[in-house]
Amino acid sequence: MTKIRLLYIIGIYLTSVIAVAENYTLNPGDQIHISVWGEENLQQDVLILPDGTISFPLVGVLPVAGQTLNQLHATLTRKLQAYVPEATVTVTVTATSGNLVYIIGKVANPGTYTLNRPTDVLQALSLAGGLARFAKESEIRIIRRNKQRQTAIQFDYQSVINGDNLDTNILLKSGDTIVVP
Repeated sequence: MTKIRLLYIIGIYLTSVIAVAENYTLNPGDQIHISVWGEENLQQDVLILPDGTISFPLVGVLPVAGQTLNQLHATLTRKLQAYVPEATVTVTVTATSGNLVYIIGKVANPGTYTLNRPTDVLQALSLAGGLARFAKESEIRIIRRNKQRQTAIQFDYQSVINGDNLDTNILLKSGDTIVVP
């Protein structure tokens, strides 16, 4: 493989990684690295607390859960301007430990799963080792919490694997619980 072709492939890979990272929504439990160029005291690894906040020097406590990296970058840059007028801020995710889904009931391996890429219901069930022998395939539910409200989303396993009702094979969000009766 030529050097030019290899550089081209690496460039495409890095572009796709950056695009995913920019759209990633921060969750409690995630680890991020924040740095301000030329300011040694403003470089930290920060854990997003269970209440969805972080603490950073000169800025104080910030709610960050549910924000993208671009949104957090803009907020930090704006808040630091009073102290570092032309701050060059970098925010990166170092661990996605807060992107959790829970799978309970009649699956081979029920438990908590950390998702490090967009994952739909069928893929999550695969992570859990598939359905157990007596699972009720047409009664699977995804419990999703939106702020203080919970909703149940129906998922018919047999229908989806047959290629029908594919719109019910939704992408999971952090905190979703898949219940397999």
